[in-house]
Amino acid sequence: MPTKITVLFDNPSDPEAFEEGYRGHLDLARALPGLQRLEAAKVWPKEDGSPTPAYRIVDLYFTDYDAASAAVTTPEAGAWFGDVQRLGTAGFKAIFFDVEESS
Repeated sequence: MPTKITVLFDNPSDPEAFEEGYRGHLDLARALPGLQRLEAAKVWPKEDGSPTPAYRIVDLYFTDYDAASAAVTTPEAGAWFGDVQRLGTAGFKAIFFDVEESS
């Protein structure tokens, strides 16, 4: 069963500074051993101008739990998770789960 790690970044106080460091963040994610697929998304602004529930989302896919577990113990993961903390100064959530269904 595929396993996915999702990081949701809260709305940064300085979106321009966040964006400057974001591309390098994705390069660090791509270096994770066993990574099968990466999806990155920016949350659309709300029509009424109120804050969105998240700013950006990064999804990392692995073949299974064992592959994802092995990947997060590597130096590459240490660099990537360190960058998550650097970018996520406004807050973030990291979620590790099995994908039950996909189409």
